[in-house]
Amino acid sequence: MHLTLINLFKKTVPGHIFRGKRRLVKPVSQRAMDTLTREYERQEQVMLLLRHPYITLEQSSGHAKELQKREKLVAKWTDEQTLRKMKPHVTIEERLNQLKIKEAWD
Repeated sequence: MHLTLINLFKKTVPGHIFRGKRRLVKPVSQRAMDTLTREYERQEQVMLLLRHPYITLEQSSGHAKELQKREKLVAKWTDEQTLRKMKPHVTIEERLNQLKIKEAWD
């Protein structure tokens, strides 16, 4: 009986408790503030590293040329053995060539 009365007259939010005009707002805790502060500090460190890069633009423009990765990749695909494995190029004209019976119109 007493539990029923407590539940009947308990002050609750109408509808969904986390949406709307009369929603239930969770109070901000110290732990949440500390987590947010750490996140902002970490983000600021990342932005500092991005603002002051390790190498300059002039140094970074040609650093991959010495490794010759691009040339090795192109050489790998232009190799004769690799080209033989691939299927030959087929044009639309070759595909539709079977539909040609005769040139003259009836």
